[in-house]
Amino acid sequence: MTPPRTQRDLFVLDSPLLADVRGERSLMAFPFFALSKGKWTRPLSYDNGTVSIEIVPTAKGAATIYDKEIVLYIASLMIARLEAGEEVNQEFHFTAHDLFCVTGNNPSARSYGRLSQALERLQGTQIKTNIEAGGEGEEGYFSWLSEAKLYYTRSKDAGGDTRRLKAIRVRLCDWLYRAILHDGQILDYASGYFQLGPVERRLYEIARSSCSEGPCEMELDELRRQLGYQNSLPHFRHALKAIVEADAIPDYRLVLIGATTPPRGARTPGYSRVRIEPRLGEMEGEAAQPDQDGTDLLPTYEDICVGERAGTGEQDGESHTGPRESAAD
Repeated sequence: MTPPRTQRDLFVLDSPLLADVRGERSLMAFPFFALSKGKWTRPLSYDNGTVSIEIVPTAKGAATIYDKEIVLYIASLMIARLEAGEEVNQEFHFTAHDLFCVTGNNPSARSYGRLSQALERLQGTQIKTNIEAGGEGEEGYFSWLSEAKLYYTRSKDAGGDTRRLKAIRVRLCDWLYRAILHDGQILDYASGYFQLGPVERRLYEIARSSCSEGPCEMELDELRRQLGYQNSLPHFRHALKAIVEADAIPDYRLVLIGATTPPRGARTPGYSRVRIEPRLGEMEGEAAQPDQDGTDLLPTYEDICVGERAGTGEQDGESHTGPRESAAD
């Protein structure tokens, strides 16, 4: 006769994460999360003619770039298990303490409250995309987590009844699970990623997913839209100039390229494109290779993205500088 399972048996933890933080290329390249630090309740969309994404928030708001920390953590747990030769499914158990250690958050009462809110947004936000995963396309909406539960223990002490978070159980969406399991488009993240602001995070992700093998160039407005930046192009140009001057994107350097003629009403040409360059010597095996004439290969954004698996300035509360503030902070 099989003995009854105890509460302890229910939790075989997938944490701690002992490997690097890694993610799936499409999740890195495209704007699946709101850049707002505050609650963002308006629908978001992206369409470059090849890839389309629709995001529908709930009354509690869309999942944000800080909520994405949890998705990256879960993806990293899954990838680590796969590389260790272990079987995986879509269900993961982990501790908040390990999540906070990996993402650099202080394990305060406020952090635990924000963690709960982030899980609700990840479960509630609806996403629709034509990007295929695992050789399969699908019609309709999905959420990042189809299930998310927090398990507590209670104890009595001198201060009264105390509730302690024991573990978190989540079920990862089919789309991302298939992409990680079957597509093999996995990229690591720089160790300083979680210390970046919202826009800097997206700039790093686009650089990492599109320009890791050498310099590439993008039109400024296409970069704005791919970031998920919701304000105007002039606003974005001003914000990007400050980020470029700060030179704070890990592993990459951004160079603004001027237009040949000034925009209407302007005395001098504005910036129309951005060149993204891997920092030589900082990314092993990823420096640009010279072509047969001895000049550097310079693929455009279109060269890189066309043929990839196919499937806009600044939001309210969005910030490109200043201290990080995570949903689990």
